[in-house]
Amino acid sequence: MTSNDTLTSDNPVFWQTRYRQQSTPWDLAGPAPAFQALLDESNLTPGKMAVLGSGYGHDAALFGKAGFQVTGLDFAPEAVDGAKARYGDLADFIQADIFHLPQDMLGTFDYVLEHTCFCAIRPNQRQDYTSAAAGLLKPGGRFIGIFWAHEEWGGPPYKTNPDEVRSLFSPYFEIHQLAPTPHSIPERQGQELLAVFERKPSSLSSPSSS
Repeated sequence: MTSNDTLTSDNPVFWQTRYRQQSTPWDLAGPAPAFQALLDESNLTPGKMAVLGSGYGHDAALFGKAGFQVTGLDFAPEAVDGAKARYGDLADFIQADIFHLPQDMLGTFDYVLEHTCFCAIRPNQRQDYTSAAAGLLKPGGRFIGIFWAHEEWGGPPYKTNPDEVRSLFSPYFEIHQLAPTPHSIPERQGQELLAVFERKPSSLSSPSSS
């Protein structure tokens, strides 16, 4: 039998164990401040939104309360159950592997939301992740994210930087905004990049879901 110590972040049991042990330092017990500020300061039109790595559902609930039709996706059943218990009246929550999504989800969303999902997956999966995110969106749909751009070795959370994010996402998206946000928790101040991207109409963006 495989020990939990040998599991990696591409195995749902890894995350299930973390939730069961309540070892979830990425969980802010509420929505990300940058998302709250974005809603307060911008004119986002409510639409259909997928939240990748939705965890306990705080960010999904924020947008659900603002009138968005939200579907949260997470690898760990424990996270999905917790999100349903907390916010089942504001969003739908589904246990899913974002790299193998049902065909009927593809190209159906106006928005994709990301917060600590990109940094949680193994770096060798990041190209597939950008394709999966784009594949969920309608042409012209928006990707809104907070990237934790730290430079510490190890992980998760795995390190990244603005140049890597631009390189990975630009084949599928127009980069409208990618800059440090002043609305961050103290522990990540200066390290969180707020992203607003628009899916290119011509980009082929299907995750490996066949």
